[in-house]
Amino acid sequence: MEYSSNQMPRPSPTLEGFRVLFRLPSLGLAEIAWRWALGAAFLASFAFATLQYLNSLPVSAADMLMLRTRHPLIVSRAIAHILAGSASRFAAAMIVMAMTLGFAWIVVAAVGRAVTLKSLVIYFFPDRDLPLPIGPLIGLNGFRAAVALASVVASFGGLLLAGAVSSKNDPSPGSAMLIFLALGLFVWLFCAMLNWLLSLAAVFAIDEGATTLGAIVAAVDLLRRRPGAIVAASTWFGLAHGVAYVVASSLVAFPLAFTGLLPGGIVLGGVIVTTLIYFAIVDFLYMGRLAAYLFIAESPEVPETENLPVPPAPDSGPRVDPSELILSDLPLDGAPA
Repeated sequence: MEYSSNQMPRPSPTLEGFRVLFRLPSLGLAEIAWRWALGAAFLASFAFATLQYLNSLPVSAADMLMLRTRHPLIVSRAIAHILAGSASRFAAAMIVMAMTLGFAWIVVAAVGRAVTLKSLVIYFFPDRDLPLPIGPLIGLNGFRAAVALASVVASFGGLLLAGAVSSKNDPSPGSAMLIFLALGLFVWLFCAMLNWLLSLAAVFAIDEGATTLGAIVAAVDLLRRRPGAIVAASTWFGLAHGVAYVVASSLVAFPLAFTGLLPGGIVLGGVIVTTLIYFAIVDFLYMGRLAAYLFIAESPEVPETENLPVPPAPDSGPRVDPSELILSDLPLDGAPA
């Protein structure tokens, strides 16, 4: 992937990323496979935990009688009586499940990312023999999980801080909401930037075999050296993601418009299929963006002198003195005219 100054113009990293999606569709399918398998496991675990929690709730005959009335007020009283005292058990179960699934994600995502990134490196460099380092990727995913946990804790702290502004004696719900939204936006942006940086560092963990901290340092160094190329690739793939979201939102609204005309199963199926197609497109675009980052990391920087226009050669004037008689139009003395 070396280019000299007298060759054709350098390929665009964004175009290279999109080209990989068409030339290597199995890469996107592999990304979908491990992501969706992990997501299905998460949903199944959450559904199982919820069912077990509901089966553990005591329901008396009086509660069943109140539920059969179908009166909103009476039913809400029955549900409140059934759920009374069980919030702590539900919170403890959710914490345990979140920790277990978090550790599972750290390991499974590391293996999946190692396989896909190794395929990307082999695509650009077929002769390169790469190991499959899982340890650095596990460390990076551990940092990403810590960032997610920090964002939840920070959001909860922002909620408490916003609640302290509005008291019973001096209620101010508008100010509390404004403070919470401002703090939440700041926390979300900061955590999103850290998560993006850690995802970029995974490229160096596979391409260069760097350690966890070494991959983070390499990602920061690439961002310092090539900010324009990184921002351009991220912007174009972000715009493609936005277009996919707009199209998917429009397609989801189409079956919802026939809610009263079509059976609920058909409407729900149309919504689920459209959502899955959108998630598949997003996974493909994510792999294209990683391919663009890898291309930027491996391609040499353009020297500043190559971008400067070549100045025209100065006009040095005639090289021969016109006063020389040999070049004169007048004939010499004694010579025939």
